[in-house]
Amino acid sequence: MVSTSSKPLNVDLSRIRSDIQALQPQLVEWRRKLHQRPELGFQEHLTAEFVAQKLQEWGIEHYKGIAKTGIVAVIRGHREEKTVLAIRADIDALPIQEENDVPYRSQHNGVMHACGHDGHTAIALGTAYYLSQHPGTFSGTVKIIFQPAEEGPGGAKPMIEAGVLKNPDVDAIIGLHLWNNLPLGTVGVRSGALMAAVETFRCTILGKGGHGAMPHQTVDSIVVAAQIVNALQTIVARNVDPIESAVVTVGELHAGTALNVIADTARLSGTVRYFNPKLEGYFVQRIEQIIAGICQSHGATYELNYSHLYPPVINNPEMAEFVRSQAVRVIETPLGIVPECQTMGGEDMSFFLQEVPGCYFFLGSANLSRNLAYPHHHPRFDFDETALGMGVEIFVRCVENFG
Repeated sequence: MVSTSSKPLNVDLSRIRSDIQALQPQLVEWRRKLHQRPELGFQEHLTAEFVAQKLQEWGIEHYKGIAKTGIVAVIRGHREEKTVLAIRADIDALPIQEENDVPYRSQHNGVMHACGHDGHTAIALGTAYYLSQHPGTFSGTVKIIFQPAEEGPGGAKPMIEAGVLKNPDVDAIIGLHLWNNLPLGTVGVRSGALMAAVETFRCTILGKGGHGAMPHQTVDSIVVAAQIVNALQTIVARNVDPIESAVVTVGELHAGTALNVIADTARLSGTVRYFNPKLEGYFVQRIEQIIAGICQSHGATYELNYSHLYPPVINNPEMAEFVRSQAVRVIETPLGIVPECQTMGGEDMSFFLQEVPGCYFFLGSANLSRNLAYPHHHPRFDFDETALGMGVEIFVRCVENFG
């Protein structure tokens, strides 16, 4: 993976057409307005109102209230009977208190656009505006999907169930993620798995409490939980093919109320990540086997709640190559294209990619020389807004050359 650099970035903006360069101040203005008013999943009422207002102002056909706060814009080219390409942008924010000292910092206490979704929305709006002003440059129909609740509990699936890929039927879908793990002026695009499946588990260990000086009278839930945490790490180390990538992380462990009391209950929770769809269903089985075996050996019982949230993000090879072929016309090569960029992070764009061929890609947005390289979900996350115009240019070129 390409790392960020402390050296000044030399980014060639001449590949961005003049009409899109002229949009850059508006893109920044929209992004900053959205950044100031972040909203959590399925609560994006102000965001949806702003998007719908712009679409109406530009005379773009659109539909509101899909999966509560989602919006779909429909833009028709000079030959509507041709293919339909969808562009997806997520619009929700995170429950994080912003620490950036900037004029456009979040005005909503405890909520922040700490993952770039404000930028995704601005890029999608810029793309919609440009296409609406240049219908003669592309054929077919474009659907722009403004999706709520990517960060949770997931808005892609309910939007699909509401029919956003129908009437007219979508032939392919693309989307991007501003990515502070890559420097400005790069694009991460690959065929196959880009992002991991996301599964979670919560387990309660039920033992028997007692005095800390008399452990023989108890079933120590902390001892049981500690052994479970250690044993879960053997799943990836000893059960998963070492050629495959997978992660089992226990992120929470809570037990006990006093130093001389053996706790009767311990609670732990964690997440599972993997790329290979064939591993679906394996981890829940193996995790429960381990928990059940350790509990039985100590005389404890357990309650396990396991959730399959998002499948892995799997890019269609032909669509990935198509996006790459358009990105190289915008981003300097060869160093600008990162073909093997992957992350164990998850995304519900995966549900769209299960329905139609598509490609999700990363657009580098970090600039260390401007202190714009904090990681995603950090309270000081921000990105180089030069990437906004690059995103519009890549999307527009994909629309113009699709089909």
